[in-house]
Amino acid sequence: MSIAIFGSVESGILYAIMALGVYLSFRILDFPDLTVDGSFVTGASVSAIMIVNGFNPFVATIAALFAGFLAGSLTGILHTKGKINPLLSGILMMIALYSINLRIMGRSNVPLLQESTVVKIMSDFWKGLGIDEFITNLLSAIGVSGFIPKTWAVLFFGAIITITIKLVIDRFLKTEIGLSLRAAGDNKNMIRSFSANTNQLTTLGLGLSNALVAFSGAMIAQYNGFSDIGMGIGMIIIGLASVIIGEAVFGNKSIARTTLAVIGGAIIYRLVVGLALRVEFLETGDVKLITAAIVIFALVFPKIVDAGREKRRKKARLQNSKMVNDGTKRGENLATTESDL
Repeated sequence: MSIAIFGSVESGILYAIMALGVYLSFRILDFPDLTVDGSFVTGASVSAIMIVNGFNPFVATIAALFAGFLAGSLTGILHTKGKINPLLSGILMMIALYSINLRIMGRSNVPLLQESTVVKIMSDFWKGLGIDEFITNLLSAIGVSGFIPKTWAVLFFGAIITITIKLVIDRFLKTEIGLSLRAAGDNKNMIRSFSANTNQLTTLGLGLSNALVAFSGAMIAQYNGFSDIGMGIGMIIIGLASVIIGEAVFGNKSIARTTLAVIGGAIIYRLVVGLALRVEFLETGDVKLITAAIVIFALVFPKIVDAGREKRRKKARLQNSKMVNDGTKRGENLATTESDL
């Protein structure tokens, strides 16, 4: 049980990178980009085929990032230059990427179990430090030996990579270009009045969004040990679930807090799915159903809570108003009595 929870946290940290990309398109740009389902596989396929052909895993992962940027930029061009509906442009690019990804891999699945990957390199480096043995002995000494994974490398390095990307996004969104992206998502007409090119901003934002998605796909492929043509199905829902859950649990009062909430939402999502799959009557094929249920709950529950709060506020206002009216009437009656005397 504890190992399953640990594995969910590990994968959640890597999926959080994808969720940050979805956050850029859906929350910052207000663009419903369905390219994600395709660009996630693009990142996985590019990195996998390059690793199999002898390229350095780190170079392959960076190449996946640029491939995702290209895919997102093409979606932006379809929308801005081709005047295609945002939703439809994402769907068209997602469909096109399915064939492109097959072309890249040459087949539907590329195994990486026997290849040198970023995850293996990080694990070997971590193993040489001897930290795993220290943590294992420490946990055993305090009586929690059941919560001991094979290695803490993926969690440690994954957290460093994800937090670094989060900090870069926070910093970028406070720059002039970042503020222009945020303004373009809020009010395109307003930002156009300041002579900003909203077409270029939209294309750039979608490129950055899908670059992060593809980077996450590359890391997940190396973490799982394979790249598969179907691994991107439903990724947009997972990304949205992470964003919605994170904002509902941790809030979104600032950019820094929201990006941190997205990371937390991705981890919570993977934990919920991992625990749900341990229920006897649920199977691995029910993952999409579980995802849909989580998203529905995350969307509906905050509204129910807000409705309850609003109802209590109205009740409090009515009570205050009644108390004020009663006090006014008592004052008037007292004044009348005094005048009669």
